[in-house]
Amino acid sequence: GEVFLPVLTGTLVVLAPFIPLAFWPGVIGKFMMYLPITLIVALLASLLVAYIINPVFAADFMKPHHHDGHHDGSSKLTKGFKVTTIIFAGIALVSYLINVGLGNFVVLMYLLYALHHFVLEKVISAFQTKAWPRVQETYRRLITWCLTRYRPIYIALSVVVLFIFSLVFTGIMKPPVVFFPSGDPNFIYAFIRMPIGTHQKVTDSVTQLVENRVIQTLGADNPMVESVISNVAIGASENPFDVGGVSSPHLGKVSVAFVKFAERDGNSTKVFLDKIREAVKGIKGAEISVNQEQNGPPTGKPVNIDIAADDFDLLVSTANEVKRYLDQQQVPGVEELKSDFQADKPEIAINIDREKANREGISTYAIGDALNTAVYGREISKYRDENDDYPIQLRIREDQRNDVNTLMNTPIIYRDMASGGVVRQVPLSAIATADYSNSYAGIKRIDQKRVITLSSNVLGDYNANEVVADIQSRLNDFATPDGVTIQMTGEQEDQKETSSFLGLAFALAFALMFMILVIQFNSVGKPVIILSEIIFSLIGVLIGFSLFRMEISIVMTGVGIMALAGLVVRNGILLVEFTELLRSQGVPLYEAIIEAARTRMTPVLLTTIAATIGLIPLAVGLNIDFVTLFTELNPHLYFGGDNVAFWGPLSWTMIFGLLFGTVLTLILVPVMYLLVAKLKERITGIRPAVSSAVEPRGDVLDAGLR
Repeated sequence: GEVFLPVLTGTLVVLAPFIPLAFWPGVIGKFMMYLPITLIVALLASLLVAYIINPVFAADFMKPHHHDGHHDGSSKLTKGFKVTTIIFAGIALVSYLINVGLGNFVVLMYLLYALHHFVLEKVISAFQTKAWPRVQETYRRLITWCLTRYRPIYIALSVVVLFIFSLVFTGIMKPPVVFFPSGDPNFIYAFIRMPIGTHQKVTDSVTQLVENRVIQTLGADNPMVESVISNVAIGASENPFDVGGVSSPHLGKVSVAFVKFAERDGNSTKVFLDKIREAVKGIKGAEISVNQEQNGPPTGKPVNIDIAADDFDLLVSTANEVKRYLDQQQVPGVEELKSDFQADKPEIAINIDREKANREGISTYAIGDALNTAVYGREISKYRDENDDYPIQLRIREDQRNDVNTLMNTPIIYRDMASGGVVRQVPLSAIATADYSNSYAGIKRIDQKRVITLSSNVLGDYNANEVVADIQSRLNDFATPDGVTIQMTGEQEDQKETSSFLGLAFALAFALMFMILVIQFNSVGKPVIILSEIIFSLIGVLIGFSLFRMEISIVMTGVGIMALAGLVVRNGILLVEFTELLRSQGVPLYEAIIEAARTRMTPVLLTTIAATIGLIPLAVGLNIDFVTLFTELNPHLYFGGDNVAFWGPLSWTMIFGLLFGTVLTLILVPVMYLLVAKLKERITGIRPAVSSAVEPRGDVLDAGLR
């Protein structure tokens, strides 16, 4: 009953940041929406457990703790212990008959029970009766010291100065900022693009050359490499949305698959990325790009420059100039700038002499139909059996339809109406000529404007955001013609959209939490005290990431800050709500603040310690195989892997923020509560009751605020 309201509001403020995240737009939102939805459902379920299940369990199973040293059996074989031992022995026997691992698990549970019975119970009793009260008393004296004289003002100003320092420190250290976290590659792909129209045998020979260079780079019998597989024509596209059944004879791909992270002996596969990029350079006639597998939602290339214009000739010339300009600049970190515009698609244009064709009475449709039949064929009949119908296609032989001279000698059969409908035939070369030329492979449009895209990967030792910023600064010096627009898109566009949404989501979450707190406390000052913790908890996040030079992921660190906000606010609610309860019972202001801080220190620390310990395995990538732990007594313990790359930024964000936010809750919240109360007293003129034993120098602070 006492904590009904703080539990409700505490759960709601933890839930509030995830409500806007459930409406995350775009491809990133489709990928991330499962996280907020899962947490919302789980938090609502936990509220049900807290209000209904926990009280029932407490009434049925909880017993009072006795710390007088005369309770039964911390060091003796009591009757209860003997009965429990017999029960465990029976369960273990049955478990061993079923499975060795299950039996070992039961034995471990019994050993933990015995350890608690003979050792931990004494340790816990001593901690709760001696050590913890001393910690609480030390904390009470610390809070008393912080609340006297001008110290509350100094402490509040110190936190503001520390917040400014964290911003400056982050600007100086410049921790790497990435859009989405990525770890060591499990796969490396070398994509080969030949000119359109290249025969697949030529593409195959180039792909084989690339494959040999890749294998030489990896080394023979490399234990980290599981396989090297090459594709030609089918399944070789760099676009992840292209289905594998589309045949592109000018495309090739070499895929390197590495063994699992646990089998790499701590070696990184990222070093092979740049080595392979260097090894496959210099193959004439081939465009080769080397990527690792894409983790997370699909996004564009790290460097993606869209050049748009209505005038196509101006667009092509500008795109070529921009590419030439950036190539001359030799921007550090850029692998190789490539254009998606291809003007080298070979074609054979059949130019019809219309005057000759009209003189013979041959229509252009008849010419086109004859060529289509010769090259692609025409269905002239069907062969039917008892199961199905099979179309019969008529066209010239393969060796003839690939010979331009033969095609040009193809007879055009027509009915000459000028001669009374006589059927005649004329060779195509008599009325048409063949020209060899190049054409565009395709023209891309975005928002009805023709667009050419220049893109590139970023080398492994460089940060994508820093490389893009460098390119943008150089493009600012480029003389862009009128009617042409140049902008950075791809991953940068998604990153900008995500940053904007997270900022809006944080503002909405902040407003939701503020409304919840105003409804609970019927006050504006107290919600401001609690919500200020969110801003100041960022001190721990900024200093932590900057000090250890960790990567800040815009997506995962942003989600971590949203989750951190709810936890920090919930701790603040516990302290402020109990202070209000004591003051409503007539306890003077200083005594209420100090007693509330001392009493609520335990749940605040429990929340922080539980959350931090729960996040550490995600942060460091702790991997344990529990099955082999009990079956083979080998846990296959190792640290790192794909999980730590994905969840690490989120986990460390919450760990750094929670550790610093707990200090804020235990020190800054009492201080700010006192300052707000004194300020309100100055404004309203209503002076609360004061305990002289706790506030010997309270008038000093009053004078300062006055």
